[in-house]
Amino acid sequence: MQYMLMFYVTPDDLAKYADERAEAHMAGWMAYVGAIYEAGVAKSGEGLLPPSTATTLRVRGDKRQLQDGPFADTKEQLGGYFIIDVPHLDAAMEWAARAPCASTGGVEVRPVMERKGP
Repeated sequence: MQYMLMFYVTPDDLAKYADERAEAHMAGWMAYVGAIYEAGVAKSGEGLLPPSTATTLRVRGDKRQLQDGPFADTKEQLGGYFIIDVPHLDAAMEWAARAPCASTGGVEVRPVMERKGP
């Protein structure tokens, strides 16, 4: 079964990339990324640029509405994701718990919809 792990990071997590904590912060993520690929469960995944680079689009009637940045008014922002293929939800939760941001932000685990037909 495939699951998407969505990594939610805090403003402090994002700030770590630009200060003296960057090396340790990246080492934690690189260890996690290495482990998930070494285990053979990763199907795909990427980190995302900071929320300030985002644009949110909504269509109302025949009009497009654009907003700079993420739409959600929250302290945590989506920082990256993995699609993993594991036997069950408990295994997906184990991988989610190992993510460095699990202790500061959060990890949303969601089953990937299976395609039916072409």
